[in-house]
Amino acid sequence: MNLPQQITFVTLGVRNMPALRRFYVSLGWTERPGSDDNFAAFDAGSVRLALYPLGLLGDEAAPGEPEPSEGWNGVTLGVNVESPDAVDQVFGKATSVGARSIAEPIKREWGGYTGYWADPEGNRWEIAWSPYP
Repeated sequence: MNLPQQITFVTLGVRNMPALRRFYVSLGWTERPGSDDNFAAFDAGSVRLALYPLGLLGDEAAPGEPEPSEGWNGVTLGVNVESPDAVDQVFGKATSVGARSIAEPIKREWGGYTGYWADPEGNRWEIAWSPYP
């Protein structure tokens, strides 16, 4: 059997669960029932974003490996929005509640309009509008 061509879960290993939970709630996201400082989840369209303590996630997903250092890990999460104005609005909201601006929204050479911010633990997010379906 082939791996289904879909992503259902993205889990972020978290150093400070209470702070990161507050950040995502401040963005306007609603936690799923049962979320707490041991595990929190948010519905994000057809994908669920989960927050899980980094040490516990490492025990499961990377046993025996050193904990990753803080900073960018080479992964970005992305949200497409309906217009360039919506990119600016979402980017502004994120930075107003504690996200760090990485790259202000600009028109990209491929025709889209995107910007990057980092959540309080350095996870990178791209907010994008694309002229392509």
